[in-house]
Amino acid sequence: MIELASPAEIEPALRSEGFFGRDGVVARVFVAHRTGSPEPLPLPAAAVSIEPEGAPPPRPGRFRVGEWRRTWSDEEYAAAVEAVRAAIREGDVYQVNLVQHLSAGFAGDPHGVAAALSRLRPLEPRALLGGGWAVVSASPELFLARRGRRVWTCPIKGTRPAGVPVESAKDAAEHVMIVDLERNDLSRVCEAGSVRWPELLAERALAGVTHLVSTVEGTLREDATLSGLLDAAFPGGSVTGAPKLAACGLIGRLEPVGRGASMGALGTIRPNGDFDLALTIRTFAIAETRIHLWVGGGIVWDSDPYEEIEESWVKARPLLAAIGSAVPEAVPA
Repeated sequence: MIELASPAEIEPALRSEGFFGRDGVVARVFVAHRTGSPEPLPLPAAAVSIEPEGAPPPRPGRFRVGEWRRTWSDEEYAAAVEAVRAAIREGDVYQVNLVQHLSAGFAGDPHGVAAALSRLRPLEPRALLGGGWAVVSASPELFLARRGRRVWTCPIKGTRPAGVPVESAKDAAEHVMIVDLERNDLSRVCEAGSVRWPELLAERALAGVTHLVSTVEGTLREDATLSGLLDAAFPGGSVTGAPKLAACGLIGRLEPVGRGASMGALGTIRPNGDFDLALTIRTFAIAETRIHLWVGGGIVWDSDPYEEIEESWVKARPLLAAIGSAVPEAVPA
């Protein structure tokens, strides 16, 4: 495992290892989304592991999860929602993604957690282990994929419990804002006029809930690089908000802890330059005998704070049920 200080170091690190153009290998990659808030566990800003192509996953072992503790109370999260609404009223932002954090004691094998989550059909089903840390994702959301000069992303916005349709003007508006942001991001690295959205507001059953999903794609410029793509698109718009820079600044001021392994990227790069990177929503991180999870959603002007809290637990319940846990009790302010 090669641990790096920033996502910008991924491509140079792979080149220094002679990765590109080799046969029989892939690179598994993790990218953290740093917000400026104190991180709740030690994780590198980025990491890559060059592995044999097609290597089977390790045999999963047992694990045990303790009682979950929440970082934010409902009242604190609701106050942060109101702070976002105030920023929207002032015209500073249009949408901001706010994330709750929870953690519990952990003992055992991270590969066992990955096996337990497999029924949710994650995009990146294998655990990634580093020096004293592990990332295990059940994410259904594609951050970026590349095949030759075609690149695409599949943002998710709009959530309901499994089997319940997403029939809300608020969710549709929230979703379209992020599609437009992703269109703008891809336009920075794609040929002029090539970016399009062949799928918009498609309803899908993913990770134990109902989601709205779109596809935004384009044709890369001939000089596009992995570093350039990450610089243009990372972090993903569906976990930041719009405008992205202003939203990220507000996130850093409002969220009490960093996002750890969540809201970043996890996936596989191939020696020909193609890749698949999942956005690390619905993602656990393990370090120092504790397991961490982050859940949240996009806040817009007509968001109700307590409906937003419930939406975050709608996302968390299938994950926690899969590993034999339950949503933690509310904590006092």
